[in-house]
Amino acid sequence: MSAARPGLERQSTAEEAEHDYFAMNDPPRSLQTHSAQAKAFIGHHASRDRRVVLVTSGGTTVPLENQTVRFIDNFSAGTRGATSAEYFLKAGYAVIFLHRQYSLLPYSRHYSHSTNCFLDFLREGSHGSVVAHEEYREEMLSVLRKYNWAKENNMLLLLPFTTITDYLWNLREIAQLMRPLGSKSLFYLAAAVSDFFVPKDRMVEHKIQSSDAAERNIRKAKDSGRETGLEPSVTSVQSKRLVVDLDPVPKFLKRLVDGWAPEGMIVSFKLETDPSILASKAHYSLDRYSHHLVIGNLLSTRKWEVVFVTPGSPDRWIRVPKHRRTKSLSGSEDQVGLAALKSGNAEATEGCDATEQPEYLSVEEGLEIESLIVPEVVKMHTAVMERTLGRGRIVDEARKD
Repeated sequence: MSAARPGLERQSTAEEAEHDYFAMNDPPRSLQTHSAQAKAFIGHHASRDRRVVLVTSGGTTVPLENQTVRFIDNFSAGTRGATSAEYFLKAGYAVIFLHRQYSLLPYSRHYSHSTNCFLDFLREGSHGSVVAHEEYREEMLSVLRKYNWAKENNMLLLLPFTTITDYLWNLREIAQLMRPLGSKSLFYLAAAVSDFFVPKDRMVEHKIQSSDAAERNIRKAKDSGRETGLEPSVTSVQSKRLVVDLDPVPKFLKRLVDGWAPEGMIVSFKLETDPSILASKAHYSLDRYSHHLVIGNLLSTRKWEVVFVTPGSPDRWIRVPKHRRTKSLSGSEDQVGLAALKSGNAEATEGCDATEQPEYLSVEEGLEIESLIVPEVVKMHTAVMERTLGRGRIVDEARKD
């Protein structure tokens, strides 16, 4: 008997991992509702021959208990996703915004998660009315009009998730619903997805107790001859330390290409903290998942520069010019360009200028890097669609012959 081809073995393994994960982890209660909303939204825009982008945004939680009190999280507030969604809407895309609940949202992000309380933008007007302060009124009116336009024209669908399992169920469901769009579908995977999780069948039911309380409960249970119900578990209290044993989350990004959305353009992100490995890790992701584009970004410079890594092309760095950079408490401007140099790319560190004036400016009149990223992604998507259309014409002509 001949051996199976390696590619088929990998696909089979990926399919088995997918089956096992979704069989062992229940779907979120909201999945059916989200599916119905997404199906109607996609159908509406498909009938109008409009491009649809799925933007994922924010972090994913990893619960440590079934009745969750404690969970593992990451720093993501959803800035990249929420900001990018606005620029996709500006470019004419209908946007499905799959976001971490309570993370930043398109348009409202301008006033939420701010150092100022939202109420500081408002004052009491005459006859008990509420009005914006004069200095903020023009900008707030502009943002409000854009938000209302997106709502009134059914261009923006907001779907929340919380846990890593919620996210993966929704991603698979929406990707499969987008298949009829063919090459008009775009996946912009900006969510900060957890790499590890606690399997449900090894998770404790109730809140994990402190060491003293846990030891007392175990002693009492043993004295009375009762089972504790605390073991086996991936969490345990040992010598007053909480020990958490996590499993790797199955890598489903390749399944977008192989099964869930084979005709859509897929853009994923790679975040690193070490500038010496950013480019190589982005290339590794590109090779492993076969996406159209991997956007690499460094934690300390993510608001000012990214690198586009695509098959068969040199790395392309996109940077906000120094005089247009927004302020960032967590950023480090002296590291801009360092990742490029570490990867052996000795190009200039100041990068490209904007092709047009940005529509949204920060308080400091800075340029949002998403205003540079999204137009380039749109150009790439257009090229992917044209190639697909060209292949379709060739097939049609061959059939006629």
